[in-house]
Amino acid sequence: MRADFFGDTLVGPTILQWGTEEQKKEFIPGILQGKITWCQGFSEPDSGSDLASLKTNAVLDGDEWIINGQKVWTTQAQHADFAFLLVRTDPDAPQHAGISYLLVPMHQDGVDVRPITQVDGSAEFNEVFFTNVRCPKDNVIGGVNNGWKVAMTTLGFERGSSSTTGYRRFLKEWEFIVKEAKRRNISNDRRVRDELVKSWQQVKIMQINGYRSLTDSLNDTHNAALLGACNKMFWSEAHRRTMELALDVLGMEAQILSGKGDAEGTLPGYRRGRADYPVSDIQASFFFSRSETIWGGTAEIQRNIIGERALGLPKEPKAQKV
Repeated sequence: MRADFFGDTLVGPTILQWGTEEQKKEFIPGILQGKITWCQGFSEPDSGSDLASLKTNAVLDGDEWIINGQKVWTTQAQHADFAFLLVRTDPDAPQHAGISYLLVPMHQDGVDVRPITQVDGSAEFNEVFFTNVRCPKDNVIGGVNNGWKVAMTTLGFERGSSSTTGYRRFLKEWEFIVKEAKRRNISNDRRVRDELVKSWQQVKIMQINGYRSLTDSLNDTHNAALLGACNKMFWSEAHRRTMELALDVLGMEAQILSGKGDAEGTLPGYRRGRADYPVSDIQASFFFSRSETIWGGTAEIQRNIIGERALGLPKEPKAQKV
């Protein structure tokens, strides 16, 4: 699909918006040329949806930050040259005010990457442990203790950009499902046709929502956060429903591992599995769709954003610790 989603879609645009001229000159050429690979170090074991409660910390030691802590669900960390990392740099500040956004070299002592193997055999998610890891002092993006605002920019790019052209991937999958329905002689079944039409409608809505996001960007109307929440919630939940439809269309065939192991798939966005668990393209997409309503902010978080920012509803009360 692209050389490095984290570089060209997330941290690259964030550096362009918040970085100094020196930081842009240092990192943007490598991103554009595909010479630097990245991973996103946001989530922690106890700080997923409540991201501001993160505990990974960084302490300034001369010209370097010393980092200790743990991140989880860190995609492609085993391949990354750098992590754009959220760390707590002021433990005495309010949660959102004491966080900084660092660009941390991954190839050094103290970085321990442990893959998390998924049910389909893939292992692109990881746990990452940082023990006295060093990061140059000047690798702070957006200023010390301003990381929350910078991170929200990154998440805005993640939610917004994924909706502008993502419908093309889902359209290819829908065409595959129609082909399979015809092969199994169920394409004329009224219930199957109804579900296929609903799925096609959702793909077209994704396309229209993508145009909305592009229009917002072109007109500089600053609705990216709200549009991103709406779009990301819609496409991720619609994709889960479409993948469930795909397995229904395949019937019992969906229970058989019919892929080519670690070979390349034919559908866009295919996640390569293992030779000993050879999922097909559509099975791999089904498994991955379960995660899409979680990463980039869960669907529940997106509903909160829409309720509070668009509908003017009161903020959700925080859970009380017992």
